Amino acid sequence: MILAPGFQPFDPAGTEIYGYGEYPDVITSTYFERILATAGPTAGKLVRPSDGKPVARIAFLQCVGSRDHNTCSNEYCSSICCMAAVKEAVVAKESNPELDAAIFFTDLRAHGKGCDTFYQRAADQSGVRFIRSRIHGVEPHGTDGELKIHYVNDQGRQVNEYFDLVVLSVGLVIPESLHKLAEKININLTANGFAATSSFMPVLSSAQGVFVCGAFAGPKDIPLTIAEGSAAASGAAELLASGRHSTTCEQTFPDERDTAGEEPRTGVFICHCGSNIAGVVDIAAAAEYAAKLPSVVHVEDNLFACSPDTQDLLVRRIRDKQLNRIVIAACTPRTHEALFQKTLKTAGINEYLLKMANIRNQDSWVHRDNPGQATLKAQELIRMAVAGGLPQRPLQHQVVAITPTALVIGGGLTGMTAALALADQGFKVYLVEQSGELGGYAGLLGRTWNGEDIGLSLARIIEKVGEHPDIEVLMHARVIASEGHVGNFTTTILAENRVQRKISHGAAIVAIGGKRSRPRQYGYGRLARVVTALEFDKLYQFGDVRVKKGSSFVFIQCVGSRDQDHPYCSKVCCTHSVQSAIRMKHENPHRDVYILYRDMRTYGQREALYTEARRLGVVFINYEVHGKPEVSRNGDDSLQVEVWDHILHQPLRIKADMVILATAILPNQEAKQLADLFKIPLDSDGFFQEAHAKMRPVDCTRQGLFIAGLAHSPKPVEESITQALAAAARAATFLARDTVSLSGIRAEVHADKCDGCALCIDVCPYHAITLIEAADSDQDREPALSIAINQTLCTGCGICQGTCPKRGVSIAGFSFEQITNQVTAALAV
Repeated sequence: MILAPGFQPFDPAGTEIYGYGEYPDVITSTYFERILATAGPTAGKLVRPSDGKPVARIAFLQCVGSRDHNTCSNEYCSSICCMAAVKEAVVAKESNPELDAAIFFTDLRAHGKGCDTFYQRAADQSGVRFIRSRIHGVEPHGTDGELKIHYVNDQGRQVNEYFDLVVLSVGLVIPESLHKLAEKININLTANGFAATSSFMPVLSSAQGVFVCGAFAGPKDIPLTIAEGSAAASGAAELLASGRHSTTCEQTFPDERDTAGEEPRTGVFICHCGSNIAGVVDIAAAAEYAAKLPSVVHVEDNLFACSPDTQDLLVRRIRDKQLNRIVIAACTPRTHEALFQKTLKTAGINEYLLKMANIRNQDSWVHRDNPGQATLKAQELIRMAVAGGLPQRPLQHQVVAITPTALVIGGGLTGMTAALALADQGFKVYLVEQSGELGGYAGLLGRTWNGEDIGLSLARIIEKVGEHPDIEVLMHARVIASEGHVGNFTTTILAENRVQRKISHGAAIVAIGGKRSRPRQYGYGRLARVVTALEFDKLYQFGDVRVKKGSSFVFIQCVGSRDQDHPYCSKVCCTHSVQSAIRMKHENPHRDVYILYRDMRTYGQREALYTEARRLGVVFINYEVHGKPEVSRNGDDSLQVEVWDHILHQPLRIKADMVILATAILPNQEAKQLADLFKIPLDSDGFFQEAHAKMRPVDCTRQGLFIAGLAHSPKPVEESITQALAAAARAATFLARDTVSLSGIRAEVHADKCDGCALCIDVCPYHAITLIEAADSDQDREPALSIAINQTLCTGCGICQGTCPKRGVSIAGFSFEQITNQVTAALAV
């Protein structure tokens, strides 16, 4: 059983201090989402609910229903509210650049992958104001409906500001009905009312065979929710492995209509994408223009082309109008092409008779300030797509057998978890570890945020891996080459004694972890009493005299994170420092413990640790990136830390026996090499890039390859394990099949033009091209040469087509004629 019942937004009706329910222009963040939506009550126009007047000034108040013991007893952080407010503010500013948007916050918790960069961009480029202040009241002002917010700014001055609209960023709560559900199923809940799980099996409830995922197991964002869904599926699959395929059936499609002899009949479907496209592009004008294009017999616009009801409509239109070319003017084919291809198959025509015009990413998003030009560009993109689709012919998939074996790269906690999850489902797994021992950096950690012993659990996992009959561990080994495709990869491993070994596998999981940064700041390496957090853990464990006899300790956060070189949050540092501080205070309450931070990111149920630390007397001092602390040596061998006190508004000098630096998690140095070998991208920070930030958080852009753990981004133990299980579940979706269908977009040889120059052979990254004797070679002369394409190795990347000087090779679906048509259409007036 898998429980994924979700949550409900906090209802602020009882919190009279904000005026919700009394002042109509105080609304929740969920209602504000509806206002921003084209399908919402105001058709996407940002107006006040009270009188319909345009909004010129808007305030977002954070932590409504979260981190609040007095008003609602929800002491946890809801994890998603900060980024939701930032996103909403940016979207609102995009609809009206003159809008004054202010976010009032205590700690801006942008801890997810890419979130901190988005937050900084919102502040630096979008002009969203961020004000560090907890607001405790909203009052009406004047007769024109303004709302007054009173707060103390960072200079210590009392300020009154006036807004047209106040948005309450409401948190997540578990309704009472789910408490009753948990009681019926006999699963334990945490003190906050969420399903209780272990960090080492984060989707298994207290009842065997009952898995939980999503916000029911704790507040979390979409990527982690989806990863947990796959992780829960992996746990269930282990229990059901013996019954695999016993009651399943394949999805069937109608017979494909033969369109070879038909005149092109193109249908153009234009997507509003809510306000993403329709808020900028004149959809009616684009549709009117598309109707006049050659071969176009039907044009239609839809609110969301990817929605299930629109998919059903597309199927009916294709059948009723006898369409044999389809153009979808919407978002990127990278995320939605497969969906629309499936729609074409359902309608009974070949899925490759589809072209997408990306009028969102390549148009409305980049020309938001110029709707007229955006509309013109949308028309041009549609014109190009229609022209490119005219020569398109039906293509066929190639079906190949799958090797039911997995390769897991990285023998840390994440890699071992993934290997066990696959092996317990009955698949053979090769586990490659570069060092001489398993465990990775997890071996340096003490306890998880909720107090579980990491070393003890890690030892059990290592033992299970070593004893599992379906796991073969390769130590002192690294990947040096790889070729093939989903279902049939061949990877070369350089093992001990420089012995090369070729492994055939159907899928691979990259779990190579990250690495610790070595700071250059704050006297590290020069001052003996300045250490990193992991070094401090070991010194504490072994009773170092500096720790035992020390009376003053200063923790400095964001050392090497959230800076110009590494503009991301390392996610685990705040919780780790708070845990250490609590431990120090429990051992000796008279110790002075300080944590110097930029934003305390003890997200989710970790907030309890932050609350406990403050109760014990740990002193938290906020600093900004432009006013970092300074560390120097005192004459008595102690240290002096100077920081600007944000409450006293003057420099504060702290005498410290030790300074502990919360250092960044960096990408593994092997990431670039593996990315090149497997032809998968890295993001701008050097971590592996997932196929889709929200919907496919552990898939790579190349089918059959998956990522998990620190190789993806910094994260704590339970999230690394979640991704490991999710990656195993995703890999199993391929390994459990007998065959896999490869894309019909592959290279084709034009023998009448190919002269065997072999330039394409030199540039093919997949080694899919070989030189052969031409079929029409004259026996009395030196044999003429041509090329042959291995269709199972070819990925249709197009490098050969771009290299060939004679047009002797082309890519089906992107032929010379199609590209020429598109260029001609682009240049047409």
